[in-house]
Amino acid sequence: MAVIPRAIPVFMLLLLFSFSEAREIVVGGSADAWKTPSSQSESLNKWAESFRFRVGDSLVWKYDGGKDSVLQVNKEDYLSCNTSKPIEEYKDGNTKVMLDRSGPFYFISGANGHCKKGQKLVVVVLSPRHRYTGISPAPSPVELEGPAVAPTSSATRLQGGLMVALWVFAFGLF
Repeated sequence: MAVIPRAIPVFMLLLLFSFSEAREIVVGGSADAWKTPSSQSESLNKWAESFRFRVGDSLVWKYDGGKDSVLQVNKEDYLSCNTSKPIEEYKDGNTKVMLDRSGPFYFISGANGHCKKGQKLVVVVLSPRHRYTGISPAPSPVELEGPAVAPTSSATRLQGGLMVALWVFAFGLF
């Protein structure tokens, strides 16, 4: 039987932990994305459809804090663009919000009239219990104006990576 170098189990453990790290995601992919969109294709919700948000990820907004703000709101206030009773209000121009639970998070602009012009965002954070099935997701409900989400699981990757690391470790000892 071939001898496995001792560095391989260490490498496997490092690889395992790299899959489970939380990410910082700049909203819209750039520093100037928190603005009223000029078209539906520039909507931040359209952008959010390309991501699978996980518990522990953080959203980062970069904007002029003197002219705008980010409001975290409930679903009803998101749909009606009600800025009067936010869950949280951020005005610093460099806002970071941790996605600390699964489910939807709703954000709107605090600048007068911007939400009504489309400056808003809903992200859906996946539960760690979801497993990727390879089946395309159903479109998101129209009333949410949010992203369609495919199931995924960092837990599945973690479990699979752990099994590989244990296998390499076990056979490396014998």
